[in-house]
Amino acid sequence: MQKSTMADLERSDDSTLEGLAGALALKDQETAAHCKRVTSFSVAIARAMGLPADQIRVLARGAYLHDIGMISIPDSIFRKPGELTPDEWGIMRQHCHLGYEICKKIPFQTEIADLVYSHHERFDGTGYPRGLKGDELSVAARIIAVANTLDAMTSDRLYRPAQSLAAAKEEIQRWSGRQFDPKIVRIFLSMPDKIWEDLRKETDSRPYPPDSRSGTSTTIQ
Repeated sequence: MQKSTMADLERSDDSTLEGLAGALALKDQETAAHCKRVTSFSVAIARAMGLPADQIRVLARGAYLHDIGMISIPDSIFRKPGELTPDEWGIMRQHCHLGYEICKKIPFQTEIADLVYSHHERFDGTGYPRGLKGDELSVAARIIAVANTLDAMTSDRLYRPAQSLAAAKEEIQRWSGRQFDPKIVRIFLSMPDKIWEDLRKETDSRPYPPDSRSGTSTTIQ
């Protein structure tokens, strides 16, 4: 395939990904903002690990769309301010598979679809939906797991206020080797606190979807 044709296809794929992200923003602005921040945090960790640029591009796309399956969750469950019932949790957990089904239809994006499918798996195999563990999970999926928890804990939710960065770091360290890859946790904990504070401010100040030409940490290119 000629280079110009491949470049056209990649641009088309990026437009599709941004269209999906826009659909999620229409569903819920806070979930869309969460996805932006998880992308920023994931890319920062990946850079600290020294991952190559091509892997970081895939990681960023997967983090950017990790909660895309939420657009298929009924609002009565998605927006419920109180505790979910076991049946409602079962429906909520379907967002991983629903997101995978959406993303796998995009040409050349198999790795992204797999990251969307895997972002609630745990390092010890006790996560969902497939119970993958250790090296069965890509490095990118293991990074997103840390970044996802970091943002979830330090952001306001319907059922609780935001917790401190210190509390999030303590929780991630406590679950090292169980929920999280200990190697990634060590790198995350070695990074200065100011990184996460600055990234949150920078990411929240940008429009959604982010401009893929901007060269910022959340770019999906």
